[in-house]
Amino acid sequence: MPTVRHVRSLPILGLLASVACNPTTGSPETPAFIDGRGVAYAGDTVFATTRSGLTGLVVHRREEGRVDTIGSEALSNPFHVQAVDGRWYVSDVQNDRATIVVLRATGTLERRIPVDTIAALPHQFAVLPDGRIILETPDGRLVALTDTGTETFAVTGQSDRPGLLLAARGGALHAAPGVALTLYNEFGNIRWRLRWPWHEGAFINDLAEDAQGRVHVLASEEHQNTFVVFSLSPLTGEVVRWSEPGPHATFLVDRIGTITPDTTGASSAR
Repeated sequence: MPTVRHVRSLPILGLLASVACNPTTGSPETPAFIDGRGVAYAGDTVFATTRSGLTGLVVHRREEGRVDTIGSEALSNPFHVQAVDGRWYVSDVQNDRATIVVLRATGTLERRIPVDTIAALPHQFAVLPDGRIILETPDGRLVALTDTGTETFAVTGQSDRPGLLLAARGGALHAAPGVALTLYNEFGNIRWRLRWPWHEGAFINDLAEDAQGRVHVLASEEHQNTFVVFSLSPLTGEVVRWSEPGPHATFLVDRIGTITPDTTGASSAR
């Protein structure tokens, strides 16, 4: 499981000159990250996250004012979650074997997909709208897992560390540490590529897409004790906003895209 490390300042090599960051109050806020884990949205008011030590998926239904924990019988060590076509896809590790668990909206188990012999990291995947699952292999390739096997989805820049994946804009966002952040469309073609803008000591802890389709990057730096979120334009990859540093890996985003750090230590959504 990825380790959340700690950032006081993350230089992004000139990109900040083009950032438009205009804090505005009064807009409803929803979580982008909770305790270092990206939040998955199924519409504007339903979202889910996993929590360390909890064998289940926490689903928030804001319009109903309800929070449910589902899938506890099916999940052991869940981390990454994604909503696709009325189902929750959740990464899990059971008996040292990495799987992707597919849950129905009610939380009942639909199927388990073994990925331990394919994926470089057990909790990194992206599900495309057509149901293909994108994984990074130990040699740095992105592959599409289908019902009949695997096929090469994209060839990425080689990194000395495994990357992170996120389903975004109908395709897959891949963060290759020290190399680039790349958004691929559903065919594996590059929509945009951003050369790695952080210095060597910076870490990407997780990625998230909010209910409005904006992409957020949770970053930290080793030996520091703060976190920062950078928001990327889903159309160009340009860094368009960034948060104030926060002492916890929990951040909220409002409807206009302003990112606010949690300063109280709370680990649950409002």
